[in-house]
Amino acid sequence: MSTAGDTSPEETYDPEARGLRLVAVLLILTVVSGLIDAVSYLGLGRVFTANMTGNVVVLGFAAAGAPGFSVPHTATSLACFLLGAVTGGRLAARVGKGSRRTWTRLTLAAEALLIALSAAVAFAWPHATATVYALIALTGYAMGLRNATVRKLGVADLTTTVLTMTLTGLASESRIGDATGHRSPRRTASVLAMLAGAFLGAWLVFHHGLGIPLLIAAAASGALALLASGRE
Repeated sequence: MSTAGDTSPEETYDPEARGLRLVAVLLILTVVSGLIDAVSYLGLGRVFTANMTGNVVVLGFAAAGAPGFSVPHTATSLACFLLGAVTGGRLAARVGKGSRRTWTRLTLAAEALLIALSAAVAFAWPHATATVYALIALTGYAMGLRNATVRKLGVADLTTTVLTMTLTGLASESRIGDATGHRSPRRTASVLAMLAGAFLGAWLVFHHGLGIPLLIAAAASGALALLASGRE
């Protein structure tokens, strides 16, 4: 006979809670973003495929004729990112009202496949002119798809690609600001994750080319596709 405080296994079981919490998932994805932008900026001609704020600025530089920047490369990145975001929005409309766990894992699986394909292209045709556009298109599309999903998930202070507002919050809500920074550890972790990904990505690009960092990024996204939960 159960007491008033007892709950049955059916009442306590939450399938959304199975797996790695979304905060940890998004922090690892922030590292992946650093890897991707290291590959794109250092290896594909000063273009970003994850950080679109920087990309819009780069497009302005390129349009003004600044040396070392390319309008076609940057425009390709922006277009593919936006196409990926449209796909992510449609996916959210179809499955986003159901299980967050399933939706998140589906998106991450797609990201992993796209980045794995970009790694395969980088290994197979490292010096082909078309490889640059293929890598920009594939990684840009993957990052747009992911960013649309992250936006809909709405986990505070973890966008995985943009740090301007995160840094603003860290400074303005610090002890010497208005002292309300109750999410500072999360924000700090996000900044450090991006820095770590960029450092690792740059080192790998300079010493091992583009394929290895892309392969690591694909493996990380693939692992998260298997492990992510739907709970923050």
